[in-house]
Amino acid sequence: MSHPEIPVPFCNKCAFEINSIFKHLTKDEADELNYLKEFRVFKKGAVLYQEGSRISGFYCINKGIIKVFKTGPDGKEQIIRFAKPGDIIAYRSVLSNEPACTTAKVLEEAYTCFFPSEILSTLVKKNPNFALDLVKLICEELGEANSYIIDIAQKTVRERLAEVLLKLVADFGIDENNQLKISLTREELANIVGTATESVIRLLSEFKSDRLVDLSGRKIIILNLKGLEKLSNF
Repeated sequence: MSHPEIPVPFCNKCAFEINSIFKHLTKDEADELNYLKEFRVFKKGAVLYQEGSRISGFYCINKGIIKVFKTGPDGKEQIIRFAKPGDIIAYRSVLSNEPACTTAKVLEEAYTCFFPSEILSTLVKKNPNFALDLVKLICEELGEANSYIIDIAQKTVRERLAEVLLKLVADFGIDENNQLKISLTREELANIVGTATESVIRLLSEFKSDRLVDLSGRKIIILNLKGLEKLSNF
């Protein structure tokens, strides 16, 4: 569904602006994407798709932040990643023709383009540069998953929290006041680190006492990047 009040991005222009995987498409392929896609706007808290559901396509993020997570038997979330402008999500389920293995929920109002499943396999077959970028993307996400397994097994919760903060800085940046440009609840931070919310609250207080960060409600201000790097063994 298009939204007349919001300009719908053109794939051949948007792909370069937000550095998406579609930047290597030919003009004809970009025109086909524009013709087939649905431009969708999601408010904060909206769910794009749920774990276990059948999905008929995948999304490219034009604006906003989307939380991608799995849910454990006890109902606790394990956050896999935060999708930001330029990222695509749900593509692995499309490629494998399997139900969605994650849930995607909007953290900040999101502008997205939804593409039907068929276009992905068509582009992989016809465009070698696109196929190579897709393979690189899959390898990158697999590498991150492997690193997370090692972190869980070998790092303390304190080290993992420091590493998560560094990754958030790398992915989303900090403003002129050194404040993280993504706002997360303590529970969400805990769901990335893989620990209890109480542990994250306690450790953030320790980080504040150690002058590594400052806290203002949900906002986290980074005071000492080098100190976090040393602590995290990142």
